[in-house]
Amino acid sequence: MSRYKIAVLPGDGIGPEVVTEAVLLLEEIGKQYNHQFDFKYGKIGGVAVDEVGTPLPGETIELCKSSDAVLLGAVGGPKWDNEPPVRKPETGLLGIRKALQLYANLRPVTLFSSLIHSSPLKREVVLDTDILIVRELTGGIYFGTPRERRVGENGVEVVDTLFYTEKEMERIIRKGFELAQGRKKKLTSVDKANVLESSRLWREVANRIAVDYPDVELSHMLVDNAAMQLIRNPRQFDVIVTENMFGDILSDEASMLTGSLGMLPSASLGVSGPGLYEPIHGSAPDIAGKQVANPLATILSTALLLRHSLGLEEEANLVEQAVDKALEQGYRTQDIGSEWERVLCTSQMGEAVRSYLKATIKN
Repeated sequence: MSRYKIAVLPGDGIGPEVVTEAVLLLEEIGKQYNHQFDFKYGKIGGVAVDEVGTPLPGETIELCKSSDAVLLGAVGGPKWDNEPPVRKPETGLLGIRKALQLYANLRPVTLFSSLIHSSPLKREVVLDTDILIVRELTGGIYFGTPRERRVGENGVEVVDTLFYTEKEMERIIRKGFELAQGRKKKLTSVDKANVLESSRLWREVANRIAVDYPDVELSHMLVDNAAMQLIRNPRQFDVIVTENMFGDILSDEASMLTGSLGMLPSASLGVSGPGLYEPIHGSAPDIAGKQVANPLATILSTALLLRHSLGLEEEANLVEQAVDKALEQGYRTQDIGSEWERVLCTSQMGEAVRSYLKATIKN
């Protein structure tokens, strides 16, 4: 029997609801494949602020560091909007990424054929969309200093600093090339080299590294053009690699190609140690506790967890196939459903996926 320790951080809003379905799915995988998953729960985000006064307790950091992988729900909500920066839930998320030295965020954007009507774009535009966005996670304007608000001669002044090292750029761009080698061998590097000095260095580094990957076609695209091209012709992309803020924005835009944020998983990986897996949607406090949240992004995140942290490729593929099968059979949550389809609550959708998973194994 293989044994794995999984740190579970449900977080805020709908986080606990969708994480519950992911845990139940992993338990079913364990039964079917003779794996033992030991789930250890920790606090992060707003719930941690309320209970212990900080969005990232030291106990949570230690739990994650001692685990094989981390499963996260969501953090944040308007309840904590007026908290000082050190107590904001999002500070906890940034903090755990830093503590685990997670530098590469992988966001697959795959349109399931049965959901093509859910996309706001035309069928002929989004059909066969399959993109992997690789986002740098530890540098850029989100982490640069100085960062301050001050009063000057013309009133309030603010400063945010975009800071990157060549080493940080090289690490994430190389990851992009490696991932492209396992796909269609096409890498698009997104920057703003016509304006930003950081982007000019980014492009130089990408061109230099490209020599080491002659089998991968490298192209460059300015971020404003990339935002347009994602909507105009998403099928032109295979792997996109970009810096922190650009990746944050483009991946949320790309989510609408699939019809809902509730369909997109993510993986955050470091050089070593546990990866962190989470849906890219927020905490959605307006629907928290109502059992209407879509758990599929979190369930698909468990597939990434199985694949990237535990090396269980067969099990990961099985999870993705079970999600595909449930969707093919018309099962939906309210964010991707219509009046003529079977709209399920959160737990019912989780059960549907588990049922197809078991059926696939038996066959």
